[in-house]
Amino acid sequence: MQSNEAWIQRDADVVWHGFTQMSTYAANRPLIIERGEQREVIDVDGNRYLDAISSLWVTTLGHHVPELDAAIVDQLSRIAHSTMLGNGNRVAIEFAEALARVVPVDQPHVLFASDGAAAVEQALKIAFQYWWLKGRRERTTYLTLADAYHGDTVGSLSLGAGGFGTDLFDPLRFPVLRAPSVPALIDLVRERADVVAAVVIEPLVQGAAGMLLHDPTALQTLGAECRRLGVLLVCDEVATGFGRTGTLFASEQCGLRPDLLCLGKGITGGYLPMSATVAAGSVYDAFLGPDLSEFTLYHGHSYGGNALAAAVALRHLQLLDEWDVLANVRARSAQLLSLLHERVAAKPSVKEIRIRGLMAGVELSPPAEGLRWGRRVCAAAADRGVLLRPLGDVVVLMPMLTTTAEEIDRIVDALEAALDEVCE
Repeated sequence: MQSNEAWIQRDADVVWHGFTQMSTYAANRPLIIERGEQREVIDVDGNRYLDAISSLWVTTLGHHVPELDAAIVDQLSRIAHSTMLGNGNRVAIEFAEALARVVPVDQPHVLFASDGAAAVEQALKIAFQYWWLKGRRERTTYLTLADAYHGDTVGSLSLGAGGFGTDLFDPLRFPVLRAPSVPALIDLVRERADVVAAVVIEPLVQGAAGMLLHDPTALQTLGAECRRLGVLLVCDEVATGFGRTGTLFASEQCGLRPDLLCLGKGITGGYLPMSATVAAGSVYDAFLGPDLSEFTLYHGHSYGGNALAAAVALRHLQLLDEWDVLANVRARSAQLLSLLHERVAAKPSVKEIRIRGLMAGVELSPPAEGLRWGRRVCAAAADRGVLLRPLGDVVVLMPMLTTTAEEIDRIVDALEAALDEVCE
């Protein structure tokens, strides 16, 4: 069996990793993962790591969950994939029915895709065409928050506030109006309602912005104003959906009923690529008209509504309820918050702690530029068997929804020791 170092070389020889500088890839000591068990991943050398980033925020119940494994095997005995363009698939219908019963959307209709950015892209196109069909073709402007991140396709990138090395793509991006806060966004909606196609927000937590938190009451007011003024509201719950914030969807905590809801990441429990754009009936109905006409949404993906993904997504949604996972999220969130304030918050190297559910960011305060504290702290935590991930100098903690009390202790132990090693 080859060592981790040998696999790193084989990897670098043929794979191009996203958001990764390949010239320094090997020097940054990447892990080559071979398998997973419960909330741990295991590298090719047999070393175990607690996956406290949920494999980039997607894994919810654990790795190698017998019930989810069985759902895929069962569906595989029937069919792995059939197109959803002009035809249906039994298990995709069953999952859409189950999803429709729980999403905070009125008379929901589900358009499937394969990743979160695509779900956002679909929402942008639906909102644009909606107003075109309504004869309001001046309504082409999108409003969003400063520091927003909604994906890396051209449309979703346009919504984003830049960063992550994306400025060079500015010539490709369409203009967006941004507000520095939710109250300012409400004012912007009131001022520009007549030209707005949609307001796009991440409810409660702006994840990739460094776990920035927003007041639920202010978001509820935003939703009410959008409804009063006839402005479409898009809630991007790619990161916050499926229990991550302590309710099944973050919109619930804000009293929001979006016109379009974007879902991804945790939708299949981290098993297979899938996302969805859920449209309210009032939006969906605007697209009903003659066959092959301008009322048709000419958009769809080859693997949208994949049967294997739908089967595991359906079982995952059932298990969230059967295992009372949301209660565990709330309990572990309270524990994590308490431990971070008790053992981490007072350190001179820590600027702020932000947490909602099991989405947490520990913002560091390096004394100078270029120290790369975030990356170095995460590397030191990995040396202690816990996987964390930096967003600049914000250390992200994103444990799985089934994480135990002992594992929360283990995460904070590793973080505290890593901060002491790197920053003190």
